[in-house]
Amino acid sequence: MTPVKTIASVLLLTSAGWALTCAADSREAQCEIYPKGQDKLDKAVACTFSQRQGHITITRADGVAYDLKPVDSAPGRFHDQHGRPAHREDGLGSDGLIFRLAHESVYVYWGALSQGPSEADNATAPFSIKDYDATTLLRCKAAGDKEFGTCPAGVARMEDRQASVTVQSQLGKRFTINFMTGYVNATNGQVDARLEGDAWIVKCDDGEVYEVPLAAIEGG
Repeated sequence: MTPVKTIASVLLLTSAGWALTCAADSREAQCEIYPKGQDKLDKAVACTFSQRQGHITITRADGVAYDLKPVDSAPGRFHDQHGRPAHREDGLGSDGLIFRLAHESVYVYWGALSQGPSEADNATAPFSIKDYDATTLLRCKAAGDKEFGTCPAGVARMEDRQASVTVQSQLGKRFTINFMTGYVNATNGQVDARLEGDAWIVKCDDGEVYEVPLAAIEGG
């Protein structure tokens, strides 16, 4: 190989490597760790969130890392580096993402740690697993709002993948949405519910909208 071709090859490889590096989306974040099935904060730690071609890596400052590979044709579904199922939820809105893993839940916040629920012991207050099978934060939107916020909820699961989800709206109103085999209803009036991908979109007759992931209803 001539020197010119050698230099050209090096430049080509260098350029390709730079392009691959730039293709990855990486940002600094704060991670809050909750043991599976619990709403008591276990640890808050700085972390780095990276994503490339659907693959997600979360690297905590304490040395723990999660490597999540997407499951084909299943939005929000992953396998971790040990082959165990993982699920992504959008319950934090523009503030971050939630990852439900085999043994814990990881709340990834884009902002400063003080902006997340670490200021309180319970991220989903007033709901607690003392009273419910699970608690979560749902994407929600009040009538007339353009952007989604978050609303706390408690989940009481039943047989055959049914559940009652009690929600506290952004205005502090509390009501229950029942996800039953063949129908969905609510205690606050009529609702229009449709399944989109891995989440139910529930619109109340007063214009409020709630997104309820199947993972919250069915568990797993």
